[in-house]
Amino acid sequence: MLKQEYWLTNVSLEQSYVMEDGQVTGTRTSLGHLRIEDGVIAAIVDGDTELTSELPKVDGKGLLLLPSFEEAHIHLDKTYYDSPWKAVRRISSIFERIEEEKVLLPKLLPDAKRQAESILSLIQGYGSTHVRSHCNIEPVSGLKRLEATKQALETFSGKISSEIVAFPQHGLLRSNSVELMRQSMAEGATHVGGLDPHTVDEHIEKSLNVMVELAVQYQAGIDIHLHDSGEPGKQTLLQLADLTEEAGLQGKVTVSHAFWFARAEQQETEDMAKRMASLGMSVASTVPIGKMMMPLPMLHKYGVNVKLATDSLTDHWSPFGNGDQLEKAGRFAELYGYNDERSLAQSLAFVTNGITPLDSEGQQVWPKVGDTASFVLVEASCSAEAVARRSARQAVWFEGRLVSGSVE
Repeated sequence: MLKQEYWLTNVSLEQSYVMEDGQVTGTRTSLGHLRIEDGVIAAIVDGDTELTSELPKVDGKGLLLLPSFEEAHIHLDKTYYDSPWKAVRRISSIFERIEEEKVLLPKLLPDAKRQAESILSLIQGYGSTHVRSHCNIEPVSGLKRLEATKQALETFSGKISSEIVAFPQHGLLRSNSVELMRQSMAEGATHVGGLDPHTVDEHIEKSLNVMVELAVQYQAGIDIHLHDSGEPGKQTLLQLADLTEEAGLQGKVTVSHAFWFARAEQQETEDMAKRMASLGMSVASTVPIGKMMMPLPMLHKYGVNVKLATDSLTDHWSPFGNGDQLEKAGRFAELYGYNDERSLAQSLAFVTNGITPLDSEGQQVWPKVGDTASFVLVEASCSAEAVARRSARQAVWFEGRLVSGSVE
């Protein structure tokens, strides 16, 4: 393990954009050395500076330094990952899947901790150093899946930061899970979850009120799964926005999926985006394709905090998630036509909690002295190439500690 103070040498750092005829056509980089002390970047010097320090040195070998990634929505506690392959069963409704899950969950529980740890190793190898995991809280599981998730995260203590959403997968009201949710918040969950207050709980106002009351009681955030479209989806978002404002939860509410935006009229979606942005609300999205393609660039334009995410990683809901956030940023760029140097580079922000080496004007804004030393070394010439080519990640650091990969 690396010592508390050392130099990371010869890493490629972005400096500015190359402009030609008013367009960004490239990215300038130069080699630099970073002194890491107690998990923080304590100094940055040019790569041609001779280091006379006796501190240990780790050679970055010219690899590109990027901010590490954030996994904004994943389910660590129920998965087929690190077990034999199994595709999903066809269903006719979410309720059919819930019934399937009631039978399946007890069978998966004995392996839940091990599989969660395997997922954490996977996503960290891809460059993620923060994870928000949704964890089933319902009568079938009680708090057992929360315990398994906490144990897995404890295994990665000092290697990854985390949040846990108490997720009433079988319906907050429908499965009478309010008391279990209360217990889960007392036992360490950081966010109150929810699921389709109209379709599943069949009472938008009551379902949302319970979520908000729990969030206020435990001084927690909210992260709700919302698949409902049409008028129910719209009313859920409007009421959630009103409750966010009334309860003083600005900046603490996330809507995962938010599929209402995929099919609503443009003016309605823009008005909703402005309302959500005014309250600091976020949208976590898997970047769906096809009929549920989301207007993510519009949401970002109007100030909604858009975060990209994996969601299911090879489980009974979906076989497709792979845990690679750089791949997700590349998919975003490809889907929405972000194919020029500047747009590709700025797409990185959707998986780094908004951090990019250069801002949209080409000013160098990361890394700076005082920044947390959480970053990834990639085999790329610049952020734009890394996003477009899903470049290989060589090594990952979390708060000054090498946690995945190697530069040997």
